[in-house]
Amino acid sequence: MQRAGRRSRRFTHGVTAAMALACGAAAPGIVATRDVLAQATAFPTRPIRMIVPFAPGGGTDVTARLVGARLAQRLGQPVVVDNRPAAAGVVGADLVAKAVPDGHTILTASVTFVISAALQKGLPYDAFRDFAPITLLIAAPMGVLVHPSVPAKNITELVAHAKSQQGRINYGSSGPGSIAHLSTEVLASMGGMRMTHIPYKGVAAFTAAALSNEIQVALGNLFSTESLWKSGRLRLIAHTGSRRLDTIPDVPTVAESGIPGYEATIWYGFLAPAKTSPAIVQQLYREMRAIAETPDVRQTLLAQGNDVVASTPEAFAKFMRSEAAKWGEVGRRLGVAIE
Repeated sequence: MQRAGRRSRRFTHGVTAAMALACGAAAPGIVATRDVLAQATAFPTRPIRMIVPFAPGGGTDVTARLVGARLAQRLGQPVVVDNRPAAAGVVGADLVAKAVPDGHTILTASVTFVISAALQKGLPYDAFRDFAPITLLIAAPMGVLVHPSVPAKNITELVAHAKSQQGRINYGSSGPGSIAHLSTEVLASMGGMRMTHIPYKGVAAFTAAALSNEIQVALGNLFSTESLWKSGRLRLIAHTGSRRLDTIPDVPTVAESGIPGYEATIWYGFLAPAKTSPAIVQQLYREMRAIAETPDVRQTLLAQGNDVVASTPEAFAKFMRSEAAKWGEVGRRLGVAIE
């Protein structure tokens, strides 16, 4: 009788548990899954703040505003572009690293983000542990620009001229450790050139220096310098990509015009704070990819000399680590220390 009673109680408990599951009292794993789905379904619940860690007008800012306007339309919430130009992007990145990880604060990141991670000591965040990659949206080559007084119409002629000048050719950048600095040093090294680096405080300053012949060589954004090389105020002799661009098919790559194997790109992507729900990260990735694939947006990006990448979060995470390793090695070889 006692054994029968125990069997009866066990049966009753089993029926009760089954009924509870049927009525929605799910197991912990099921509850967690539902929570993630609920977060994604509810997102966004208020305006999204897109942090741009540089001044308005640059490539990072232009990318953020193009994507932000379309993202607002697709998600039904305003996207506010917030420029925080300080400390080579560190201040803006730190804001995102310490933001509530709910998808409502996003960083527009560029190659500068990983260069800082590789070469700058004492960062207030970890570039890889404190962020959740969303997507590498676009990548673009830089133009190799020379002052019209330089007797070089291609890379081979530039190499010959620089070698004849014994270090008297100056090149500029927006500061030590910038992509212009590191990529020009690699160009000089691979070409056997010796040029003098003159750092400036920002892209506008070193572009002005190129126009005044204070520097003779500059690697710059093709889109933002377009009016200068189209008007002949600077001469575009090559670009740093891996293949010719449809928009400027007559301009060769550095690799095909004298320095085989050379390639350097600037790129822009988006990051969320670490611990942001994977469902929200995936939602943002899908929306941004769809924006980049919209015909008019894609045409705009391509016209600016960009490659539309729209990589997955996982691919972007691997890419950032490879870029940090690549430019970190260059910077350390040059003895660059970013303060």
